[in-house]
Amino acid sequence: MKAAVITGIGTVEIAEVPDPSPGPRDVVIDVAACGLCGTDLHILQGEFAPSLPLVPGHEFAGEVVAVGSAVTEVRIGDRVGVDPSLYCFECHYCRLGKNNLCERWGGIGVTTGGGAAEFAVAPVANCVKLPDHIRTEDAALIEPLSCAVRGYDVLRSQLGSRVLIYGSGTMGLMMLELAKRTGAASVDVVDLNADRLSTARTLGCDITAASPDEIERPYGWDLVVDATGNAAAIQDGLGRVGKGGTFLQFGVADYAARATIEPYKIYNQEITITGSMAVLHSYERAADLFATGVLDPDIFISDRLPLKDYASAIDRFKAGQGRKIQVLP
Repeated sequence: MKAAVITGIGTVEIAEVPDPSPGPRDVVIDVAACGLCGTDLHILQGEFAPSLPLVPGHEFAGEVVAVGSAVTEVRIGDRVGVDPSLYCFECHYCRLGKNNLCERWGGIGVTTGGGAAEFAVAPVANCVKLPDHIRTEDAALIEPLSCAVRGYDVLRSQLGSRVLIYGSGTMGLMMLELAKRTGAASVDVVDLNADRLSTARTLGCDITAASPDEIERPYGWDLVVDATGNAAAIQDGLGRVGKGGTFLQFGVADYAARATIEPYKIYNQEITITGSMAVLHSYERAADLFATGVLDPDIFISDRLPLKDYASAIDRFKAGQGRKIQVLP
């Protein structure tokens, strides 16, 4: 089969690789669409310590074309979305139910071959069947949505909160949509990319700006979410949290990124600084939300390119062009 393969740091190519075969509790999926994510860029940069070469792609959906000998939950022809998370279920954190912090954590498309290929293999336990009204290609959005759902699990958002989101890429826009659903009093979005901010306005945010300095919030914000991973945005966001408020590190920062904090301010103003890592018991809930129409795929997906253009898709993503970019194997 054809697949995008990260062969070394900064190098990706389209190559012929062996077709996957299912283990007893696995299924093989004919991939309909695979979304690109910041994690893919980090892998390409040599972070997350993956073993190369690697077929990337952890946001994907498709049709089951083969099942393992012990699979009864799905059948050939079923359309599924895939939670890429791979846990050991044995370590200290798994035993505490904190599987996303698993000591042996892995992910389809991160530590094993992923969905940027004609076919991909996944444990049946990671597959969620899609309702008839959802287009298979659109269902690749469920995985990033499940990360956003996890983010709001961590935030424990209260009704009437004033929310500030840094970044109006796919993840920032998803956090915007969920903020509206969780009863925010206002949701403001900042970004240097004017085109992306226009999408935030289309989705109904209250104020968009290039900087929070342009927004009048004298008491700061109750919830501040970084969806960029950019060190400058993170540093700025830490100073925008109102008394008793929460800062969520949601964007994936480079390993080398640094920000400074004021311990006395954290103590004196009862500020919470927290993070949200990937997916935890949130994929099926995200699938249910997606089925209700919480996101409009035609707004969120800006580019659908053939698999052969994977390198071009990466370049567009790096340049901050569009919103969610997908490749269609």
